[in-house]
Amino acid sequence: MPKRTYIDTSVLLAAFKAEEDLSLKALAVLDDPERILIVSDLVRLEAIPMARYFNQQQEIDFYETVFNRAENIAWDKSALQQAQTIAESYGLSAMDAIHIAHAMFAGVDEFVSAEKPTKPIFHVQGLATFSIRDNY
Repeated sequence: MPKRTYIDTSVLLAAFKAEEDLSLKALAVLDDPERILIVSDLVRLEAIPMARYFNQQQEIDFYETVFNRAENIAWDKSALQQAQTIAESYGLSAMDAIHIAHAMFAGVDEFVSAEKPTKPIFHVQGLATFSIRDNY
């Protein structure tokens, strides 16, 4: 059975913009047929606007291709409220806490990021979190 995998924006950015090694790791996650990709409205908000502002059509097309294949989790007020508790409990930034809360809300099997594995996001209990920077 495929894993439901929440990808944060850093995975998309790494796939499109990172150096070859990190980009290949991100693409491996995005292209894995054993995964159902999950994104939230926040991922779209973080990825698309700057690409549109700078008229980077190839980048927009790449992100839209991923979004069209992924399951989208809409903003949820209870998840946003949970994000504050998560941020306070683990020392997360607001955006990281919102990603984690929506991943939990969606009932994913794992959360994958391209952030450094030393960041507080990887210490959250109750959700399998992985960094593609950490030999994932």
